[in-house]
Amino acid sequence: MTISQRGQVLTDLATLILRLSAGLMMAFAHGYGKITKFFSGEEIQFADPIGLGPSVSLFLAGSAEFFCALAVAIGLYTRLSAIPVAFTMAVAAFVVHANDPFQKQEFAMLYFFVFLFLAMVDPGKFSVDALIRKKRG
Repeated sequence: MTISQRGQVLTDLATLILRLSAGLMMAFAHGYGKITKFFSGEEIQFADPIGLGPSVSLFLAGSAEFFCALAVAIGLYTRLSAIPVAFTMAVAAFVVHANDPFQKQEFAMLYFFVFLFLAMVDPGKFSVDALIRKKRG
């Protein structure tokens, strides 16, 4: 194995680890709760940072944080799937928490930059996207 091949394997592995960790943490630590809250039948009290209404905002944020984050984790339409999560985190950091101290913004900003990165790079050979590309030839 050449140095270049070894470097590519490490890059693919690093991308896999980042996709899995960020995607699964986002999906189950943040998105799942929002999705279950939306379908609970309880009154929805949620931030409405872009004027769509609390129910729509909760549904969109929850869908991005759960479904899109899971897609990123497995590497399915990775670049496209990472965009709604990055957008949701940008809104959380720079709109919802705009007047809060940096410590409140930091977590959303970190997720924003991770998902922005994943939207910009190839998901690597350990992804569903790679399997689809391989099957198409």
